[in-house]
Amino acid sequence: MRSLGGVADELKDQLVVDYRSADIEPEDRQILEFVEELTLRPGEITAETIAPLKHLGFDARMLHDIVQVTAYFAYVNRIADGLGVELE
Repeated sequence: MRSLGGVADELKDQLVVDYRSADIEPEDRQILEFVEELTLRPGEITAETIAPLKHLGFDARMLHDIVQVTAYFAYVNRIADGLGVELE
């Protein structure tokens, strides 16, 4: 029997390698697809980009939270990169 920690570690490894092939729920995959688009091509986000999340039942508050967390991590990473902070 695998421990919960082992399952979490396995999922983490799958997500790090490629979230597209990870064993996650369709809603989670759609979030990650949106987050990737927002991170790599923020100027290309349109109503069409957001539509799949709305179709899955995500409301304005949920979308707001996804965008806020994504933007926060982008901000913190750029601060760390700009200051030359290295991971331990």
